Amino acid sequence: MSDAKLFKLPDVGEGLTEAEIVTWNVAVGDTVKINDIIVEIETAKSLVELPSPYAGTVTELLAAEGDTVDVGAPIIAVDIGGGAPVGGTSPAAPVAEVRSPVEDLVPTPDEEGAVEPGLIGGPAPGGRTSVLVGYGPRTTEAKRRPRKIGAAATEQSPAAAQVGVQHAFTPHATPPPDVPIEQASPAEVPNQAVARTAATRGAGSNVAVLAKPPVRKLAKDLGVDLATVTPTGPNGTITRADVEGFGGAEVVDPAVVPLMRPAGERETRIPVKGVRKMTAQAMVSSAFTAPHVTEWITIDATRTVELVDRLRQDRVFRDVKVSPLLVAARAVCLAVRRTPEVNSTWDDAAQEIVAKHYVNLGIAAATPRGLVVPNVKDADALTTLDLASALGALTATARDGKTQPADMSGGTFTITNVGVFGVDAGTPILNPGESGILCMGAIRKQPWVVDDAIAVRWVTTLALSFDHRVVDGEQGSRFLADVAAIFEDPGNSLLF
Repeated sequence: MSDAKLFKLPDVGEGLTEAEIVTWNVAVGDTVKINDIIVEIETAKSLVELPSPYAGTVTELLAAEGDTVDVGAPIIAVDIGGGAPVGGTSPAAPVAEVRSPVEDLVPTPDEEGAVEPGLIGGPAPGGRTSVLVGYGPRTTEAKRRPRKIGAAATEQSPAAAQVGVQHAFTPHATPPPDVPIEQASPAEVPNQAVARTAATRGAGSNVAVLAKPPVRKLAKDLGVDLATVTPTGPNGTITRADVEGFGGAEVVDPAVVPLMRPAGERETRIPVKGVRKMTAQAMVSSAFTAPHVTEWITIDATRTVELVDRLRQDRVFRDVKVSPLLVAARAVCLAVRRTPEVNSTWDDAAQEIVAKHYVNLGIAAATPRGLVVPNVKDADALTTLDLASALGALTATARDGKTQPADMSGGTFTITNVGVFGVDAGTPILNPGESGILCMGAIRKQPWVVDDAIAVRWVTTLALSFDHRVVDGEQGSRFLADVAAIFEDPGNSLLF
């Protein structure tokens, strides 16, 4: 053990002090290289994949899945005696200051799953720009280790076999596309995965399975052993449908699984940690710090619905998702020009109002791990097409549980959409540090008076909550009226 190195849980930024071990991608006896993804952790703000800073053999896992570990505590031991660093360099000791490995990726909550507002991140102390352990310039293209064939398959490293897991990449760059497994044709990979599964069922051994983190989380919630599931996805990957259909398992929402009544028990205690814990703290802080005021307006949204239908047929918008949320986002950015107070913040220490001359537009979204509010940076400077693309990317990232702290920090105004659940309206709570939040209700066909006659129109309700220390009643009413005017007739945007 003289050559064993301990990898300590790094500070992934944002001033966080602990993280939960979600999924180990390696096991004792596996061989790892520098920058191999070895573990996925959940902080109070996001999921983060950690790469190995050492090349060698895993000798011990010092924390189990589900454990909460303090920053600086050792989580894995790697024997570097027989391992050679990538590129011939010596393995470096863990770096004290790090950040999320994908903090610069574009974010993703689905407006289709947006709910009331919640967590918002803050800037890293001191504005540091350090990088995650093991990350740095890559001189060669990322490659995966050869997959072992036959009986030796059960001994291979989960990190080496993982398909669909992003490899390390240089910060400020998009992740490289998934690369094929060496020495195995695409047709062979699923067969190997099935063979590995069959061997596991017979031997009961713990082998690596190919599944993305959200699928692993679903399997854990449903009590399904991934090693016993036959994969049907690309390259032998286990899909969500594989887990849901395994053994006739009942398909349920993983978010409500802990609330189902276990046999013989009348109560269940659910630990609140990670994103859910931070959300709860943020909401309490906001509700009892900022004096909230909420105003409502019910409008005829028929022209917005018609515009959305036209844009969906337009070839320019063919590759992006268009919904009423896009119109609401554009309306907010335009209305802020007339009422900048709703895009300001209250500095309690200095007793000052800080006016923001940019709009970092947050979109509240419910995810399996809790409520997150990533934001589109400088949304007011984007074209409608670019804004639609940014919202789509925001949606995809949040749905995959990959929204990073940097994507949730610096928000100036938030939109939350309860209408997708059939709810007419709500009184949303402000994100800490913001002074305004717009709630979109369901858009329904209802009778409406048009030119003194009753007609069937698409009708919706918008609600605005604001901080009365920063925004007075006249300012809040004017802002909501401007948003409503654009939502009633998108052509009114030409007046701003």
